[in-house]
Amino acid sequence: MSKKLVAGNWKLNGSLDANARLLSALAALPGVEMAVCVPYPYLAQAGSALQGIGLGAQNVSEYTSGAYTGEVSASMLAEFGCSYTIVGHSERRALFAESDAVVGRKVLAAQAAGLVPIVCVGETLAEREAGQVMSVVGRQLEAVLDVTGADAMARIVVAYEPVWAIGSGLSATAAQVGDVHGGLRSWLRAHDVDADGVRILYGGSVKPENADELFAVKDVDGGLIGGASLVAEDFMAICRAAMVKQN
Repeated sequence: MSKKLVAGNWKLNGSLDANARLLSALAALPGVEMAVCVPYPYLAQAGSALQGIGLGAQNVSEYTSGAYTGEVSASMLAEFGCSYTIVGHSERRALFAESDAVVGRKVLAAQAAGLVPIVCVGETLAEREAGQVMSVVGRQLEAVLDVTGADAMARIVVAYEPVWAIGSGLSATAAQVGDVHGGLRSWLRAHDVDADGVRILYGGSVKPENADELFAVKDVDGGLIGGASLVAEDFMAICRAAMVKQN
């Protein structure tokens, strides 16, 4: 497995002044790959400020061009220096009605432009309590596999983000994370994907206080960080935890 990846997701946050202060406090660390996924208007600012840290977007269009007002294509993101794009975040699925099939097409579009899609999967609390975790995340991954095929799917990043833990202050236990990440790795192998080469991140209220424990879990290859990525010292602390917990 390659270096752990820690990606920050700023969500709908930021201003030019606040961004400048945050970005100036970030520094690449040896032994861990870092990325920051910012709102579209701040791609140029972040791209020019980041040194040795990857740039990412939080979403991407399934379309390449045309009469799709408000959409941003993968090739446009690539022109701004993006290496990554988040695809299928639970907030996009729930608030903007993105279906599994739409997520699959976005992954395909991102890869066609040379971007690495960070594909988010995860269950609601009701689905977890009903014992449906693996059926839910398996369905979400199946929609990607259907359009990419096994070879291309080996070049995505998977982010397991239990919906009930996002922005709630709650985090899945290390045992829960290990069970799902192991299940995701097994799902990939069972579908002829080179599972050992796929990084599986955990996201859901990752903080400096729990990062050491989470990154020590088998099959956890890094994190997708929300609120803590907006505080430079917290994000850097999480990245340092990932640096010393290489599998």
